[in-house]
Amino acid sequence: MLHVQTDGLRDRVVAHLPDRLRPGDLMVVNDTKVIPAQLVARRQAARISITLDRPDACGNWFALARNARRLRDGDDLTFDGSPVLQAKVIQGNENGTVMLRFNLEGSAFRDALRIAGALALPPYIDRPEGNREQDRSDYQTVFAAHEGAVAAPTAGLHFTPDLLRRIGERGVGLVTVTLHVGAGTFLPIRVDDVSAHRMHAERGEISPDTAAAINDARVQGGRILAVGTTTLRLLETAVQPDGKIVPFAGETAIFIRPGTPVRSADLLLTNFHLPRSTLFMLVCAFAGTDRMKAAYAHAIAEGYRFYSYGDATLLERA
Repeated sequence: MLHVQTDGLRDRVVAHLPDRLRPGDLMVVNDTKVIPAQLVARRQAARISITLDRPDACGNWFALARNARRLRDGDDLTFDGSPVLQAKVIQGNENGTVMLRFNLEGSAFRDALRIAGALALPPYIDRPEGNREQDRSDYQTVFAAHEGAVAAPTAGLHFTPDLLRRIGERGVGLVTVTLHVGAGTFLPIRVDDVSAHRMHAERGEISPDTAAAINDARVQGGRILAVGTTTLRLLETAVQPDGKIVPFAGETAIFIRPGTPVRSADLLLTNFHLPRSTLFMLVCAFAGTDRMKAAYAHAIAEGYRFYSYGDATLLERA
C-alpha cells in the first residue's frame, strides 16, 4: 500500500491501515454485489456478446453489445446456457448500447442469469476458457450484499474479517453505501477534450442512517475514509457545499476530474488506475495531479502491481 501523504510518500502494506486511522474516524464502503452480467445472445444464426449495465425504472436493461450492428429494434434474442431466458431489443444505438426487455423478472430472472451469465471480468484478467469457479468468490468483496454491479469495487477486495476487526478495535466506525458499478467502468476516454467525455450513469443509494453517521463523525472531528472510487463518486453526488451528506437514491453520472472540488472525504483507499482513465483523473482531483504523477512514478519504479487484483494507495486529500 503506497501512502500518499501531504508531505511525501510512504511504502506500507494494507495491514498497516488501522495504524493510519484514528479513533472517531469513519470508514465508508460500497456493499454492491457483482452479478454474472456477461451473456452470449443469439439472433437466429448471429452470435452477439451482451454485457448488462443497469435496469431502468420500467425493468428494461441497458446493455453493451458487441456486434451491435447486427441488432434491430424488435429483434428477439435467446441466450446460451438457459432454455428459458429470452429478450427483445427495445432500442439500439450506433455506439454499441442497447435496451433489452427480458421475459423474466425478480428471482426468476436472477436464477436464469446465474445459469446463463458469467462475470464480466476486466479484459486484462486472462480467461481464454471462460470464468473459473473461484472467480465467483474472488471477485466479490467481504461487504457484498446487494446485487447489481457489473464490476467489483476493487478497493474492497483488500479487506478481510481480521483486518475489519482490527480497524474496529482502533475505534473506527464503518458504514455502507451502495453504488452498482456499471459496464462503463471499462471504457477509456476517447476524446482529447476531457470536458466532452460523458460518464455512464450508475445506480446508487445512501441511506438516511449512513448520511447521519457521516455527518455526526464530521461534527465530532473524525475523518471520513472512502474505500474506493465508487464510494467517493456516490458521496460526491450527495455532498452539499458545506460538506454535509444528504440521503440519496437514484442515478449518478458525476465526472470528478482536476478542478472539481472534493468535499465528502478526507482519505481515499483505492487501487492503481490506468492512463487515460476517468479514475486516474479522479485521484488527481482528490490528491493533486503533481502528487499523483510522482506517486505513480514511484510505484512503477518500486514494482507495485496495478489492475483489479493489484496493490492499493491510501491518499490524503490535497
